[in-house]
Amino acid sequence: MMSVAQDVLGLVSGALVGFSLGLVGGGGSVLAVPLMVYVVGVPSAHVAIGTSSVAVAVNAAFNLSAHARNGSVKWACALIFAAAGMAGAFIGSHFGKMLDGQRLLALFAILMLAIAAVMLRSRRQGGAADVKLNWSNFPALAGFGLGAGMLSGFFGIGGGFLIVPALMMATGMPILNAVSSSLVAVTAFGATTAASYAWSGLVGWRLAGIFIAGGIVGGLAGVHAARYLAGRRGLLNVVFAAIIICVGISMLARSTGLI
Repeated sequence: MMSVAQDVLGLVSGALVGFSLGLVGGGGSVLAVPLMVYVVGVPSAHVAIGTSSVAVAVNAAFNLSAHARNGSVKWACALIFAAAGMAGAFIGSHFGKMLDGQRLLALFAILMLAIAAVMLRSRRQGGAADVKLNWSNFPALAGFGLGAGMLSGFFGIGGGFLIVPALMMATGMPILNAVSSSLVAVTAFGATTAASYAWSGLVGWRLAGIFIAGGIVGGLAGVHAARYLAGRRGLLNVVFAAIIICVGISMLARSTGLI
């Protein structure tokens, strides 16, 4: 049974995850699993992963609806990317299981730092807000989607942090549209993982509900913050890069035994 203190910690943790998803379209799994294990006190890593997948999928879908009401989701581009990404995730997860876990995390941390550098370099580029799916960007969307999905499945964590820059590179859309559209893929990836873990009985449904409740409140704040920062040229890119630098350094330190 969960205590009242765990309920409160679950609400606060869920709010942090929801805020991250609403703000930058990523950070769900990266934040949710360690919060469940180290803050809420879930004893099983597998239950933490399964429960977080349910919470992340639902919160991502809620944040997606909030962004959609603002008209910032590029649905056609997002759906092609998500479909290719799901195929890639299946392939990547197969190969990821063959590599040592700590080495896997270290490689992922280095990848995140590289992504942060790319985001900082492109902070002054506004992007084309009127971008649409066409035959010129279809191959890039499918290719980047497949690649992002493979990396997400290979590393088993952090899909949103890969999806946002990949969408920007594939189509040239601004970061606010990429954040909004990325939630289509985050929802799809999370739901697929959640279904697998639920089938194996590795989901704490009460905690998932508490996380989702906190995530809805945090997500609304994140969506509003994203729209505010997007209006300040390059600022949302900088915030996105800063978050993944912090997470990347933390993961690299943990995987190499420095902390």
